[in-house]
Order: sequence, then structure tokens, then C-alpha cells
Amino acid sequence: MYRTKIKELIKWKLSRDRKPLIVQGARQVGKTWLIREFGKTEFAQTLYVNFEKEVRLQNLFLQDLNPKRIIATLEAFFTTKINAENTLIVFDEIQSAPKGLTSLKYFCEEAPEYFITASDSLLGMNLHNKVSFPVGKVNFMYMFPLSFYEFLLAVGELGLAGILEKKQWNLLPVFTEKFKENLRYYYYIGGMPEVVNDFAINRDWENVRKKQEEILATYENDFSKHAPLEIVPRLNMVWQNIPAQLTKENKKFVYGVMKEGARAKDFELAIQWLVDSGILLKTYRISKPDMPLIAYQDLSAFKLFFNDVGLLAAKSNLDLKTIVLGNDIFTEFKGAFTEQFVMQQLKAAEINYISYWTNERSTSEVDFVIQQEGEIIPIEAKSAENTKAKSFKLFCEKYQPKTAIRTSLSNYRQEEWMTNVPLYIIGNYFD
Repeated sequence: MYRTKIKELIKWKLSRDRKPLIVQGARQVGKTWLIREFGKTEFAQTLYVNFEKEVRLQNLFLQDLNPKRIIATLEAFFTTKINAENTLIVFDEIQSAPKGLTSLKYFCEEAPEYFITASDSLLGMNLHNKVSFPVGKVNFMYMFPLSFYEFLLAVGELGLAGILEKKQWNLLPVFTEKFKENLRYYYYIGGMPEVVNDFAINRDWENVRKKQEEILATYENDFSKHAPLEIVPRLNMVWQNIPAQLTKENKKFVYGVMKEGARAKDFELAIQWLVDSGILLKTYRISKPDMPLIAYQDLSAFKLFFNDVGLLAAKSNLDLKTIVLGNDIFTEFKGAFTEQFVMQQLKAAEINYISYWTNERSTSEVDFVIQQEGEIIPIEAKSAENTKAKSFKLFCEKYQPKTAIRTSLSNYRQEEWMTNVPLYIIGNYFD
């Protein structure tokens, strides 16, 4: 399996001002696999410590935070010599070791010659619990589930992936049906590495759903294991309600859909916990498409998405027949899967800022408005070949964006006021 983030890891290794690297992302998105693969290909040896499993080392940082002592202890524990220049040191689930995060500050200041990577699925939540954090002393890398491009590579569609990588849009019409077929697969399978890898090997649709349900269960178990007890019931309410929120015509999150009379103050902490954990994605409404977008965001109006379209399919009990029936999957549930797919691809492409727009009366809406390389770009996501979008055209006429994107199942084409970008290339379009 190939992950594009390997390039970022190699760049980090070669950087002159390298600091300890924290790899963030939700559970099951492939953080550990990628770091260890990086160690195999780029270093003579990898010293791997999983602090959640290796209970005996959880007190490693409590005596003091002297890097020399820490290295000496690890050498003794693993009976191996750690050579700074050719050893990758991996602190996995570092949140399970008290003062583990703080130790990275001293590795940065006193032992910068060591290659230290740390992963933490729960960092966002831990920071709210007043965990001491080495501000300015670490580098960050964030991981998401496999993008559609990475999915094509994983399932052996190297030719299609090559077209996306090289941006050979002139070749798209020849392979349209093949792209659509694999896009249907991706809507159902998603990008969780374990699920994709199993499908690539076995082509077993029932096992795909089984593994997705196991991941959903892992996430739900984390609620009671790691979240404050007082918000666990509300976490479950929000989590269970996401499919219903996304299948509304207006996908803005509405508290009353969960429970009559529900108010923002009752659920704010639960929502933030889910977003900080990386298992939900959040995008705010903006009142005006101007620079910087964050200055115009409306904190009271937002949409929530799963981190993976395949998990949304599993949570929604999407029937396997939708794959067989062709393009029905794209319009299922009022296009919820298409908007989820586009959000996921934009996040994986690390777009600077992702929002959506509505007018004050909420009678017009643009699905996504992004800020990328100093430009504001509206994106309308359409779930079928029928691409009429009155609100989108009115938005473009009013604000005159330099670039406007409509992404749909239609072929790639440039019009005077906008560009139609096929759904299956949207993640690579902004590379």
C-alpha cells in the first residue's frame, strides 16, 4: 500500500531544522503502519515503543526528562544500540506515557540529532485536559483515510491513478466508466487502510462491511474509555445522528434533529471531542467569501461529516445492491455521500480552509468555499449528471470569483464562468 504522506516524512528527515515529529489522525487511518514503513525504507533500524501496550515503559519520563537517560533506558530495555544517525525512534500512543509529550521539548533542545516520531490519536482531547505541550518544539503531520487516488493504487488501478497524478485530463473521457465504477466502490469501501487492503486481496464485500463495523465499534468504545463520563451520552447521541443530519436537504447541523428542545450549550463539548479525535470533520458557514475566510465564519452554523465515506455507508446501512445498480449510489440519501466524499478529498488534499456559504435567509447555498494559495474558490458538489445549480450561478454572478468549480459526474470542461471537474479527480485537482 502506498501513502502519499511518505514524501512528507522523507522531507522531514532531510530538513535542516527538523524537530521531533507528531503524527496525528484518528485511530485506524494508518499512522503506525506508515511510520514503520518509513523506518524500514529510510533507516537502518527502527526502535518502536507502543506505550499503550508496553505498560512497563509508561513511567519512562517520570524520573526526569533527560534525553540521554531516556535513550540509555531504551537501549537497556530493548538490548540494542541506538545510533542517532540511522535509527528511527517511534513513540506510539505517546499520550499513554505521562510527560511523554513534554519530553519532546528536551529532545528538540538537547538532543536534536535523534530522529523522533510520536503518534497520538487523542492529542486534541488531551490538550483540553491541560497536558503540557512542547509549543514550538515539534513538527506536525496529519493523516486521513486513503484518498481516492491512494485507493486506486491500493486496488491495482495503476493506470487510472497515473492519469490523476499526471493531471492528464484529456484522457478522462476514454476511462469515464472505469473511473465511475471505482468511485462507486470507494463510496462503499471508503479509505480506512485495513478495509481497503482486505478488499484489494479478497474482493469480499461482506468482509468489507464487517471490518467497517469493527472500526465503528472501536470508535464507540473510545467514547466511554477516554471521554469525560458526563459527556458520553451526548457523544453517542451526536455520533448516532450524523447520517440523519447529512440526509437532510439542508445539511447544516440542527440540534433539534437529535432531540426536541436540544440546545447548543448541551452538545458543544461532545461535538468538539468528536472533532478533536479526528472521527468527525467540521466545516463552518461563512457570511462572505472574502480573505481571510476565517474572519467571516459563523460559529453557530456548521456541518459535520464522518472522516470516511465508507464508515458513513456502514453507519447508514447502505445496501450492497447500490454498487450493482450503478449510479444510484451517487444520488442516495439526497447526495449525502457525494458531499461527504468531496469533503473527505479536500481534507486529504490539505486545503488551507474549507467552509460553506449561505445567504442570510438560507435560500441559497454553495456546498464548499475554500481558501487556497491566496484565492477564494467556490465548489458546488452535484451527485448526478444533472448539473443545474441556480444558487451556485447566482453566487458567482454576485461575487465574481476568479475560479469556480462544479464537481459532478459530467466530463471535464471549462466554461466561461466555471470549470466542471469530475468527482473522481477533485482530490488531485488542487495538488
